Amino acid sequence: MKPYTGRTAELKPEGAYEVLGRAQALEAAGRSIIHFELGQPDFETFENVREAGRRAIAEGKTRYTPPSGMLALRQAIAESAGAQRGVHFEPEQVVVAPGTKPNLFYSTLALVGPDDEVLYPDPGFPTYKAMVQVAGGVPVPVPLKEENSFSFDLDAFDRLINERTRVIILNSPSNPTGGVMPLSDLEHIAEAAQRYDCWVLSDEIYLRLVYDGRHASSIVEIPGMMERTVLVDGFSKTYAMTGWRLGYGIMPAHLAAKMDLLLTHSVGCSAHFTQIAALEAIRGPQDRVAEMVVEYQARRDLMVRLLNSMPGITCQTPEGAFYVFPNVRSLGMSSNQLSDYLLDEAGVAVLPGTAFGDYGEGYLRLSYSTSQDTISAGLGCIGTALARLK
Repeated sequence: MKPYTGRTAELKPEGAYEVLGRAQALEAAGRSIIHFELGQPDFETFENVREAGRRAIAEGKTRYTPPSGMLALRQAIAESAGAQRGVHFEPEQVVVAPGTKPNLFYSTLALVGPDDEVLYPDPGFPTYKAMVQVAGGVPVPVPLKEENSFSFDLDAFDRLINERTRVIILNSPSNPTGGVMPLSDLEHIAEAAQRYDCWVLSDEIYLRLVYDGRHASSIVEIPGMMERTVLVDGFSKTYAMTGWRLGYGIMPAHLAAKMDLLLTHSVGCSAHFTQIAALEAIRGPQDRVAEMVVEYQARRDLMVRLLNSMPGITCQTPEGAFYVFPNVRSLGMSSNQLSDYLLDEAGVAVLPGTAFGDYGEGYLRLSYSTSQDTISAGLGCIGTALARLK
């Protein structure tokens, strides 16, 4: 039998699903496990959105739509996303897809060829490296600095960017760190992108999940960047619609046309009724989003306080998303060893920082997309298990 192609040779599983599988095996054996490993809101999809989806199915809205999405939804996304970022988008720039990952993957396929270099954040979402590998490009990790609220190490960025750099990947607010890139850093990156004629792929799926009254800037707000930026966002996090599988990209119209072709020949289109539900999410009341942000902030504060009370752990207060990324180097174990120990001994599933790249060593990722009671119980178990290490 002929071997697989090189496109899959270097691909690795996503760490969250690996840990989830181990945790579920322990649960099947009778163990009680507290889950901090998955980045999935525990809130139900808002009732008005669910009702719109149910009504759409009842009305027979289960047919094909254009590959890039219903025009009404693309118009609504253009208006809403533009208003959030203080810019103007046209519907022709919007590409709707079944989830956020297709826009990440397909834009990379459209822009990156063999030996093109792509700068991406490390620690960062594992799909970034994977999609560059599949496209035949060269993934180049840029370290995130804890002392800079986990924004880019700009000195390293300046050393790494060059004439072979094709794309710069950004993620702010960040998974796994919760860091928000300051506007000054984005301006630095934008200047370099224009100087080296690079594209920017900006993953902004957590843009509305920011705390303490802060604003997360988008690089498209900077003059000259809209024509070289692919902005990726979706409905999973903001509207608790993970299982509905709907995301979107906003990009120059000529690139959107190429993306339409990639969708045509891969997924065809996104489900009609999920698009109608998404239209209701955008057009309907936004008070539930604000309520969710308030609750996430309370959960964040609780988790950070409890982690910082434990000897050997220091944890910054993240500005966005729903993750904390505590520094655990003082505990004298690798991230993988500590993650395994906490699952086996404490019954708490967390992710090692190395699940997000080599620069994640010495850290753990915990998601606070769960109740405050669960957070208190889980951190109590962690504290007890760490005390036994002494």
